[in-house]
Amino acid sequence: MAFTSTALQYSSTSYLQSCVPSLEGKLDHNSCCVRVRSYKPTSQGLHQQNFARGLTIMSAATKPAKSPAEEEWKVKRELLLQKRVKSVEPKEALRLQKENKFVILDVRPEAEFKEAHPPDAINVQVYRLIKEWTAWDIARRAAFAFFGIFSGTEENPEFIKSVGEKLNKDSKIIVACSAGGTMKPTQNLPQGQQSRSLIAAYLLVLNGYNNVFHLEGGLYKWFKEDLPSVSDSEE
Repeated sequence: MAFTSTALQYSSTSYLQSCVPSLEGKLDHNSCCVRVRSYKPTSQGLHQQNFARGLTIMSAATKPAKSPAEEEWKVKRELLLQKRVKSVEPKEALRLQKENKFVILDVRPEAEFKEAHPPDAINVQVYRLIKEWTAWDIARRAAFAFFGIFSGTEENPEFIKSVGEKLNKDSKIIVACSAGGTMKPTQNLPQGQQSRSLIAAYLLVLNGYNNVFHLEGGLYKWFKEDLPSVSDSEE
């Protein structure tokens, strides 16, 4: 029997790192991998699913074709650098928004956006709650549940379409998520660190958007620096 694997998306890497501390420094902001072993009878014998430490599910369920968002981070980073996607600090992002008509595209889940976001930011989530109930989706839900996470997420297939309904391809866009990630190499992370906003930036340039920037340090740093923010209840 051929088994397939999938990297599952998380809205809280810090929670997963607390569960699997040995993987700290090897995780990106969106994924982690685990194995669990279970057997269940099928018409062809025993069906095995392996979940070990880290959240890669081994399942006989058919895995959907690889999407651009699932491309290796090295490939994404190379295209972002080739397309000259620049990272800007929060204070610079605020200045560009006020003085140069830049738009902050917040790609966090809708619930996080509603709690607090930069004024006039636009929300299009790059990952959404898992919606379907195929064998593959059930396997992914089980893996999230293994960590006590009962609201697992998946790539939002409507992301580019939804962005296109709000912004044209010449719009000046600063993509933001919680942690931000970075394209800058460090001693421990020579390729930088992937994040939801960098994945979103990759999808945008891949689809012809010409003026894409990235919020370095993410909205965590924006809020920490006490820059303007609003919640939906205030708007």
